[in-house]
Amino acid sequence: MTRPVAVVTGGAGFIGSHLTDALIARGYSVRIVDNLTGGHLDNVKQHLDDGTARLFESDILELEPSHEAFRDSSYVFHLAGIGDIVPSIERPAEYMDVNVQGTVRVLEAARANQVKKVVYAASSSCYGLAATPTTEDHPIDPCYPYALSKYLGELAARHWCQVYKLPVNTVRIFNAYGPRVRTTGAYGSVFGVFFKQKLSGQPLTVVGDGTQRRDFVHVTDVAEAFCRAAETPLSGRVWNCGADDPRSVKELVELIGGEVVYMPKRPGEPDCTWADTTRIRADLQWKPSMDFRDGVRGMLNDINRWSDAPLWTTDSIAKATKAWFTTLGGDA
Repeated sequence: MTRPVAVVTGGAGFIGSHLTDALIARGYSVRIVDNLTGGHLDNVKQHLDDGTARLFESDILELEPSHEAFRDSSYVFHLAGIGDIVPSIERPAEYMDVNVQGTVRVLEAARANQVKKVVYAASSSCYGLAATPTTEDHPIDPCYPYALSKYLGELAARHWCQVYKLPVNTVRIFNAYGPRVRTTGAYGSVFGVFFKQKLSGQPLTVVGDGTQRRDFVHVTDVAEAFCRAAETPLSGRVWNCGADDPRSVKELVELIGGEVVYMPKRPGEPDCTWADTTRIRADLQWKPSMDFRDGVRGMLNDINRWSDAPLWTTDSIAKATKAWFTTLGGDA
């Protein structure tokens, strides 16, 4: 029996590789489109070896509508792009190119091949310093170029749905965490930063006083939401994807354990992110299943995976975020 085909752009990355796992478990054959800048072959090696997935090492900015990966595909999940937030202040044009024009390239390939559904990976950063809990109808207020680029990509996806009748659904991801979380050379995910610091016997660098809360949602729950967003007959919808249960950075630090050093809070970042998930629960019968403390403990049991991650110190973080403070204000 021939497996239906799903395309996952960014499929070797953090969320993309977990989505690839979920799709293959559902009986799909997955075509991964990834330039391997942020992803890693080890994340999907088993699937490549057993033939359930195939890698197309391509840059989304170079995609043509006739690209082989999209031929005879049922669904397209668009997760490829630049995900590092802090560097967007220094490289806004690059973010607009990749996250906006790259999205248009993917949409055109999907349209040319008449796929059943496109699911766009949007970001909750579009809400800015939002009231909480945050519904999908909350005013949009991106505070930095990454947030803007992801929202403009979302607008493009919804525009292709409206004008070209390309079936598209959008999932606004809150603070995804879990195994394989990104550990690139850019200052990014708090988990990768903290785990490497713990492995190195260094203090955990807490931005602000640690009371800020984040809606941490486990990556396997995110992957399930994406699968349901494709398989539903609904189209043209936007859903928040979060745990609807924000946890403080202090709680995360307590779970990890170790000495703590505090750094200035960055301007333009909210005190709390909190997804109102009423809509996705009703429309897709989706709800998060992973308890936060269990999810963190699971990562700690495999902490050596972060041994090759970059080690961030107060000095290197201050250097990496200098342009952020200079541009958005505040004391570095």
